Amino acid sequence: MNPSHNLFIVGPTGAGKTSVGRRLATHYGLSFLDLDQEVEQHCGVDVGTVFEVEGEAGFRQRESARLDVLSQRPGVLLATGAGAVLAPDNRQWLGQRGFVVWLQVSVEQQLERLERDHRRPLLAVPDRLARLQAMAATREPLYRELADLAVPGHHGSVSAASERCIALIDAHWQRVPTSRSAHHA
Repeated sequence: MNPSHNLFIVGPTGAGKTSVGRRLATHYGLSFLDLDQEVEQHCGVDVGTVFEVEGEAGFRQRESARLDVLSQRPGVLLATGAGAVLAPDNRQWLGQRGFVVWLQVSVEQQLERLERDHRRPLLAVPDRLARLQAMAATREPLYRELADLAVPGHHGSVSAASERCIALIDAHWQRVPTSRSAHHA
């Protein structure tokens, strides 16, 4: 158990972090934040443009800066980007500041779900399968080490996946009231 007032969702591209995360935030009464969207709002341009201008290293710096700020807010559900776990500081902040849920997905499911998605800079390669396999090899050990709870991949709807997540989270998350709600208790 990792007592916390925040939920953080990690996992590979195409795992459903944003779509499932929105439903979980509503269910638990948390503010929903998507790290990639927050980086875009902060920069005023989309993630693809940040990658184009500053490269992956520049994007990762911006991602870490936003993650540090956002993960300190009480009562949030933060859906991270798939690569946010690469930086040791990010993993430390996520592990210390929230209950970390790893949404798992197979490379085959990723290929299927991302077939028509051409917005992700790291997947703009001729061999997406090889890229996804390489990313999984690097990131899965990090997700495994960081996660308080792993949720196996699903083939069903976002609604069904969300219900499965809620059942598992309820069985494992020791929720700590935010200081805001503690004052009203």
